Amino acid sequence: MANPNKVKGTAWESDVRNYLNTAGGLVDAYGRFLDPFDPHNVRRPAQEGAADVGDVHAVPFVLECKNVKRPSVPGFLRQAEVEAVHAGFPYGVAVVKVPRQGTRRGKVHFTVRTWTRVRLAVGLTAGDMAGRYSFTPSLRGLDTGKWYMTTDLEAFAALLRDIRSAR
Repeated sequence: MANPNKVKGTAWESDVRNYLNTAGGLVDAYGRFLDPFDPHNVRRPAQEGAADVGDVHAVPFVLECKNVKRPSVPGFLRQAEVEAVHAGFPYGVAVVKVPRQGTRRGKVHFTVRTWTRVRLAVGLTAGDMAGRYSFTPSLRGLDTGKWYMTTDLEAFAALLRDIRSAR
């Protein structure tokens, strides 16, 4: 029998992938890709070799998906950024499941550095970015390395559409 925590994690990764494909209009009513060769299709990559490349690829983001009881967001963000480098993507973010909530309410966390780079790529002021995509800051003490910005998966799907059209 498979490890139950691995099964939960894999299910969350699949839920995130399916939600983003549906929200992005990339699949039909049966969940099949409209264009299987579209580079914007959100995918779960096969893990190969020693360098982990993240759980879900949603160009230009690598998503590190977590379904845990006690989230450690700064650690998840460090992991996401390393995996983005391994995959050759510019941005790594963490997507954490919220208990007893639908997929669209999952929390998407950005380091302040990644959030700023994305904000500049879409050409928004800090206030406009926070307002348009419902970001809230998490400021943990004086160590800015532990600060991060959070939105939900529904708002992230809108940001994903916008950054893709800005590129």
